[in-house]
Amino acid sequence: MVRKGILLANIGTPEKPEKKEVRHYLKHFLGDPRVIDKPRWQWLPILHGIILNTRPKKSAKLYRSIWQEEGSPLLIHTQEQTRLLQTLVPEMSVKYGMAYSRPTIAESLQQFHQEGVEEIVVLPLYPQYSTTTTAAIHDATFRYYLKAEEIPTLHLLKEFATHPLYLTLLRKQIKKAIEEVHPDLLMISYHGIPLSYVEKGDPYKEQCLATTQALFKDFLIGIPYQVAYQSKFGPDEWLTPALDATLKELPHKGIKKIVVITPGFVSDCIETLEEIEGENREYFIENGGEVFHYVHPFNSQLEFIHLLKELACQHLSGF
Repeated sequence: MVRKGILLANIGTPEKPEKKEVRHYLKHFLGDPRVIDKPRWQWLPILHGIILNTRPKKSAKLYRSIWQEEGSPLLIHTQEQTRLLQTLVPEMSVKYGMAYSRPTIAESLQQFHQEGVEEIVVLPLYPQYSTTTTAAIHDATFRYYLKAEEIPTLHLLKEFATHPLYLTLLRKQIKKAIEEVHPDLLMISYHGIPLSYVEKGDPYKEQCLATTQALFKDFLIGIPYQVAYQSKFGPDEWLTPALDATLKELPHKGIKKIVVITPGFVSDCIETLEEIEGENREYFIENGGEVFHYVHPFNSQLEFIHLLKELACQHLSGF
């Protein structure tokens, strides 16, 4: 029988919420051309001369504000997702790997090799495809096998932006939050990317639109909803409208109670816990907002683990 494996893949997280470890992480993350698509002669002096000498201290402080006793929230949730998925498919080997932190994707693929795994599904934990996330994970996979003597049967999942079970889980979250809060508006926040990436062919914006359209097909919530993009970095033009600017304006338009959901994240991380629940909540409240209810990602919900199983097994032979 062919030994099968599932690799849950994410971008990564610093090992500690300290300047040194954050600098190490940002060096690899922001040094990847997939993430910062600029000429190397132009970008690397900025990265090493300015950003890596200023940003790590500030970012470390932000990470400390959301760090848990067991470590980074993103790492904790990814570990738990891996553990739970392993219980659902005991006949397979389930691991996780990170593009820019440990365990690296290469380290986890090496473990599969040592176990004699012959067929692997690489499952990026990003519903919507982007060159900045999913493609970077695929790159790390390809690099590992570039000089390998033997390559297993590989299945690289691209996206699950409109998968029926994914949409069902989102609808359940939205319905529950609206029933509890009775908000004036549902805010749907996706992680932003530079506009130039979209113009070059990155399908991310189209994928976010596809998720939103599919989500509300035959799903009436009784209140308006709005899409915005978060996490802008640097001076370039990014996808708009920007979440932070939008939240500052809403109370002045009579929107006092909102529910915020982030369909692009499946695990809590610094972008959800610090940026959404902290920084952006403050923007809304300081400008006259009254209720800011954030719907957390799936994290380790068992229904989500079943989605991961379905996504993986639909690509494996014998299932």
